[in-house]
Amino acid sequence: MGKNKKFALILLTFLAVIVVGVYGYMTLLDVSFIDALYMTAITISTVGFGEVGLMTSQAKIFTIFVIFSGLSVVGYGFTSIVALFFEGELKDAWRRRRMEARIKALKNHYIVCGAGEVGQTVIEQFQINNLPFVVLEKTESRVEELREENILVIKDDATSEDALIKAGINQAKGIVCSLANDADNLFTVLTARQLNEAIYIIAKAIEKNAHNKLKKAGANNTISPNEIGGRRIAAMLIRPSVISFLDIITQADDVILDLEEVTICSNSDLVGRSLREAKIPEKTGLIILAIKGFGDQKLRFNPKSDEVLKEGDTMIVMGRGEQVDILKKIACDDFRAAIL
Repeated sequence: MGKNKKFALILLTFLAVIVVGVYGYMTLLDVSFIDALYMTAITISTVGFGEVGLMTSQAKIFTIFVIFSGLSVVGYGFTSIVALFFEGELKDAWRRRRMEARIKALKNHYIVCGAGEVGQTVIEQFQINNLPFVVLEKTESRVEELREENILVIKDDATSEDALIKAGINQAKGIVCSLANDADNLFTVLTARQLNEAIYIIAKAIEKNAHNKLKKAGANNTISPNEIGGRRIAAMLIRPSVISFLDIITQADDVILDLEEVTICSNSDLVGRSLREAKIPEKTGLIILAIKGFGDQKLRFNPKSDEVLKEGDTMIVMGRGEQVDILKKIACDDFRAAIL
């Protein structure tokens, strides 16, 4: 029941007790309306003033009924009104403390700066992939919406150093700067890079000349939603079959195939093996699209079967999620144990 409806119900019940009391005293004591109202008032309040008429047995029983009814309604009304004013604040305080504790416990998580249209899309993708993340947003209404969805959020300015520290920038794996303008994104990138040199930073670029500035400030990559949207519209007209294929392998709701990257660890038996010897497609069912060596900037697409795998190599593969999980185990555990 809503707060307004609850308050109205209490008020109507209290008025009903008064009406019944007045009518009862007018009938039982044969007194005027004012005297009956007076009797009802002193009975409900239990102040102990004298009666205005001869109290018969029926009047005494009725008075007991009015006392208990009045006290019950007044007591319930008082506690309800107090709860209406304080319950929400206490609940919000408890929820904020619980959320702060969960944020402090985050490690290897992601930070989303700004929960606008782009930020909301990032949040949804993180939720679909069950990734740990926290949102920095300064708009009160947007913060409340995220809290209602049980999303970890901090109401603060993402350009602030203190806000990034609250979000666990030192333990974070990556950060998405999707604020409303390039200046704020630029300042956030600078601050984030100073606080954590190893963190992976992706920044939204609005103006055409913002890409280079953001990368010079420390962003690992930049994204322009307007440019991507325009290219996709053109591609759907020019190469509709290709776009349909990409939609199938990247759709978020019901993943049939997905693109993933898997890095080879030092303890994996894949190290030193060629692709022919590793037999990854046979063992996992995945298609290896490209390989990027450790520290390399370029991908080696459609690698040959005699390509030798090294520690730190990242394989770009296509397949189902469970197939990727098998490869990740092979890439970081003993190869023979993983395929048994």
